[in-house]
Amino acid sequence: MLGRSPVPAATARLPFSHPLLACWGGRLPTVYNPLMLGFVAAAGLATLAAAGYNTMAPRSQLFGRTFTGIEPESRQLALTFDDGPNDPWTQRLLEVLNRHQVRATFFLIGRYVAQRPEIAQQIAAAGHVVGNHTWDHPNLIFVRPAEVERQIQRCAQALQQAVGPHSTLFRPPFGGRTPQALRAVRRCGLQPVLWSISGRDWEAKSAAYIENKIVRGMEGGEVILLHDGGHRSLGADRSFTVTAVDHLIARCHEQGFNFVTVPQMMPAA
Repeated sequence: MLGRSPVPAATARLPFSHPLLACWGGRLPTVYNPLMLGFVAAAGLATLAAAGYNTMAPRSQLFGRTFTGIEPESRQLALTFDDGPNDPWTQRLLEVLNRHQVRATFFLIGRYVAQRPEIAQQIAAAGHVVGNHTWDHPNLIFVRPAEVERQIQRCAQALQQAVGPHSTLFRPPFGGRTPQALRAVRRCGLQPVLWSISGRDWEAKSAAYIENKIVRGMEGGEVILLHDGGHRSLGADRSFTVTAVDHLIARCHEQGFNFVTVPQMMPAA
């Protein structure tokens, strides 16, 4: 009697595609070869882990080009501050920067700009660069491209109303991005900026902790991530950040470093 040939006991058809399937003609060994299945499972987990890493790692360029700094031979450093405006710590930070005659780059959250436009105006009036940090700080890994564009546009409108013309720089919240999100950013005419060193001031228990985090990884040419606000609400305490920035600038000036804004650093990239 004629009938369909059974699937060989040593193989089974998988319901999904994977590059490894090419090695076995679209089939993979069944439980009769647990070693091979273990290899495949490990490869799949490694692929997922690598993808997850590259959505958040600030220096990764796998999903699209982002600016993170220049060659370490440079004596330039770029201070950047996220999550403002934030009363009173943004103003106190502006006082420190003014005293040292340093200009920085501020990535502002749109809904805070709408609530405290006068602080955004003070940032711009002091000669600092203002960039877009979305309307309310979602992680773009979990956001559809249309929502990425909406977040950017709402923030841009708030910035335009508060300070008028501003930079085309954009920083994704948490550093999270996907290829689709970065394409949406560029459709809005913005340049994505990440960082190469972080003071991790959101978890700091002292100003010295922040300063040491930065200095330990500093060679020159870095974009430094700090915060003048907090994404959850206005009023986040950034007193440690203000003190750390005061000490850091004096220390770096003594070592011959020069602080610039991100647009000033970009031509050297």
